[in-house]
Amino acid sequence: MTDHVDRVLAQWAEQAPDLDASPMAVVGRVKRLAHIIETELRAAYKSHDLDAAAFDVLATLRRSPPPHRLTPAALMHSSMVTSGAISQRLDRLEERGLITRTRRTHDARSFDVTLTEAGLELVDKALLDNVATQNRLLAGLTRTQRDRMAKDLRGLLESLGDIDRMR
Repeated sequence: MTDHVDRVLAQWAEQAPDLDASPMAVVGRVKRLAHIIETELRAAYKSHDLDAAAFDVLATLRRSPPPHRLTPAALMHSSMVTSGAISQRLDRLEERGLITRTRRTHDARSFDVTLTEAGLELVDKALLDNVATQNRLLAGLTRTQRDRMAKDLRGLLESLGDIDRMR
């Protein structure tokens, strides 16, 4: 059985036989996989009237210890977006009543972002669908294959300098 990437590699082998196109076997499949995953996750978020950015903020707050409160800077670091982008996300979530922003008592220049009960309820439902979608997408792999792939991908990311500086 061949896939799109196999056909591309065969075309390169025919048209440029001296070219080592073997990296395309991995990178091409990772790109196609990322597209499929993003499409499926977007659908899962949409079923909860969320987008990926909103889910990211809510999930980041949810995985922080109760009362599920972080500063915008901590959210920005976790999301790796600009302060302007995080502000827009927070504005939209606050308008929907999913988060609150309150001034910090020890620093009036900054504030805390906290999940509301509605936000907590919504992110918990969306999280279940998110994980179910990921499980469905990975159903073709055994647990051993998943673990190996996760380890290999971590190693590749680390080799490219994508390491957690919080360690």
